[in-house]
Amino acid sequence: MTDHSETYVAAIDQGTTSSRCIVFDHDGAIVAVDQREHRQIFPKPGWVEHDATEIWSKVQAVVAGALAKAGLRAGQLSALGITNQRETTVLWDRATGKPVHNAIVWQDTRTSGLCRRLGGSDGPDRFRERTGLPLASYFSGPKAAWLLANVPGLRDRAERGEIAFGTIDSWLIWNLTGGTDGGRHVTDVTNAGRTLLMDLESLQWDPAILAALDLPAAMLPEIRSSAEVYGTAVGLLSGVPVAAALGDQQAAVFGQACYGVGTAKNTYGTGSFLLLNTGSRPVASKHGLLTTLGYQIGGEPPVYCLEGSIAVTGALVQWFRDQLGIIRGADEIESLAASVPDNGGAYVVPAFSGLFAPYWRSDARGVITGLTRYVTKAHLARAVLEATSWQTREVVDAMYQDSGVRISTLKVDGGMTRNGLLMQHQADVLGVPVIRPRVSETTCLGAAYAAGLATGVWHDLDELKAHWHEDAQWVPAMAASVRDREYRNWRRAVEKSFGWQEEDQPGG
Repeated sequence: MTDHSETYVAAIDQGTTSSRCIVFDHDGAIVAVDQREHRQIFPKPGWVEHDATEIWSKVQAVVAGALAKAGLRAGQLSALGITNQRETTVLWDRATGKPVHNAIVWQDTRTSGLCRRLGGSDGPDRFRERTGLPLASYFSGPKAAWLLANVPGLRDRAERGEIAFGTIDSWLIWNLTGGTDGGRHVTDVTNAGRTLLMDLESLQWDPAILAALDLPAAMLPEIRSSAEVYGTAVGLLSGVPVAAALGDQQAAVFGQACYGVGTAKNTYGTGSFLLLNTGSRPVASKHGLLTTLGYQIGGEPPVYCLEGSIAVTGALVQWFRDQLGIIRGADEIESLAASVPDNGGAYVVPAFSGLFAPYWRSDARGVITGLTRYVTKAHLARAVLEATSWQTREVVDAMYQDSGVRISTLKVDGGMTRNGLLMQHQADVLGVPVIRPRVSETTCLGAAYAAGLATGVWHDLDELKAHWHEDAQWVPAMAASVRDREYRNWRRAVEKSFGWQEEDQPGG
């Protein structure tokens, strides 16, 4: 038998609000974690930016921190995997390595008008058949087009091949593998599949879409599988194979061992993302879901998913804490909500920047409905939590309508899964058990697993599946009549959020 006691794989998770590095051992257990937040930049209503240079420096800091906490040298790592906030778009100068503008974050809505113009008579469906995605401000391609149109001189430089386009995985891989001195300009199928520029079947950039968005092919990274060695790190991680990249939600699918058709997971973070494995062929959505790449291991056929993206879940709790000041810490919301038996008739629809799946309404804005003088801050706290469960229920219903697959359980991960009240309500409104794994850091774990598969640390998916263990389970306890009545009320509340944003308003 091989002795795996000294085998370690690191994963970088570059998220929307922070960067983390986690070191795992051969059993998939966490050895060390380091995490640092970065700035959120809001230049105008609906605009959200990050400083990509700051992100790279925070990533280097957390890698050093995790290695120090683990008491390891870089040479003791077998592989490095990367997982990242998706759709966030960076353009940088290949010669200097400097970004030409702040990164435009996935939540940013500045390209809404551009997307409407591009849609023309086809509307949001113009590229859906080829990409699996609606034409929406969420995705990276229109963000890159906006930068080329708005940063002086950038288009000419891009056409001359001086500019590199990438999502955050590309930016990190390029810097990790040498940057201006031979850095690899690549992305993986899961990230490329979120740009609105990749053909779902060929897994290549689509020339017709590039032409429509007026994006020069010279700036695009090479598309590779999710688990292969892209290059070798230099600097701090000198000699370590950079061997996996997965968008954060796909990494969670991988870390949750959702390898079979019909397996599903929901990650509760800033927003929430529910992915259902549909196997080796893409399932087109008629109900507002995204058809997306789940993962691709080396030269094997790709695995596809249906995805429901919910823009605001954890961010609603942050708003309740920071903007309203009703709670001091996010963990206080559970006890406040638990002090009342129900929501008192109040519903909160957090359409702060429009609604994602299954509506895709960029004209929606947040509403609180059903208010009477009976409603207290405790009822509102409960309504804030319930907004996450109901939005998830809408996505699960849409998945069944598209695929005919009913989920029998929902695997969950992310920070909000520590909230038992929310998880119970989630099980109640779905009518299926909700299961949380022992290692809740499934996003990082998925990136580590993929990197380890690419470098022989683990041999196959069965070996990875054996590492997955249940930590907690919530079983439905709500009467069907109550569930149906509450769902009807929720749907009425959602309708009240439509039509608030006019096209010529800021952020429109």
